[in-house]
Amino acid sequence: MIKVAILSYWHVHAQDYTNDTLHHPDTEVVAVWDEIPARGQKKAAELGVPFYEDLHELFANPDIDGVVITTPTVMHRDVMIHAAEAGKHIFTEKVIAPTNDEVEQIIEAVNKHNVTLTVSLPRLNAGYTLAIQQLLADKVLGELTLVRTRLSHDGATQGWLPDHFFGKQECGGGALIDLGCHPVYLARLFMGMPESVSANYGYVTGKEVEDNAVTTFRYSNGGVGIVEAGFVNKFSPFVIEVHGTLGSVLYSTHDEKLWLRAGDDTAWQEVTIPADRETAFQQWVAHIQNGTKATENIGLAIDLTRLVQASNQSAAEDRPVSL
Repeated sequence: MIKVAILSYWHVHAQDYTNDTLHHPDTEVVAVWDEIPARGQKKAAELGVPFYEDLHELFANPDIDGVVITTPTVMHRDVMIHAAEAGKHIFTEKVIAPTNDEVEQIIEAVNKHNVTLTVSLPRLNAGYTLAIQQLLADKVLGELTLVRTRLSHDGATQGWLPDHFFGKQECGGGALIDLGCHPVYLARLFMGMPESVSANYGYVTGKEVEDNAVTTFRYSNGGVGIVEAGFVNKFSPFVIEVHGTLGSVLYSTHDEKLWLRAGDDTAWQEVTIPADRETAFQQWVAHIQNGTKATENIGLAIDLTRLVQASNQSAAEDRPVSL
């Protein structure tokens, strides 16, 4: 049994990962820490486990095997490095950290102390993503010319997103670094790393961080990636469009179907969507048990921070940023 501590209930998905830990047959929650003690004490009492006020004391406990890190984004570097130094395996909410320098420091510590790191990038494991990857591997679309990925909700306009998600100091950004991470890593998965990034941010509700964002990726072959994210769109479906010289594939949650038209097709054809792959949490547990590493997951997570940081810089300086 892998004994896991939950480090903070700051993030909206912290309870989801707590549930993952509780429901997995090979993991159990044994401790809680939170940068806001009252919040952590309440959760620990609900779970019937000890609350640690001192994070170093938690890390010193040899009975704790791994940690789920859902602290404020700007705390990721310090918490993850200390966890790695203590020999604790790490499962974390995206992003690994808000800057490239911080990510490099975390990866160095993880490698040095030989702990298992896995990042929650859930749409990598969705059946529609796997189906699109297979079409690309089979060259059905020819040379890719454009990928558009979109994810948006109404958390800012309807007031259900926590107020602290709009604090630049805590989050390192707004709609793009949070919700936009998913379309960013999907665009990166399908098209690779671009040569430059250009971003435009909107502030519909007047928050400290952007609540509406578009970032574009430019590729050396003339291809373009378009990533859209927002906290101000009530009925916007999640969308993937992948276009190439021989065809296109479309997916949207408005009908939850995958459509392909390629070659000599005279109409759109529905593509069978396979079952989802194991979740990132399940993969983390398996890597710990098997002594393996989440190589693809970590590589995409590293590139995710590179693309988010470049987008933030582009929006702030109103210019393209080369990678």
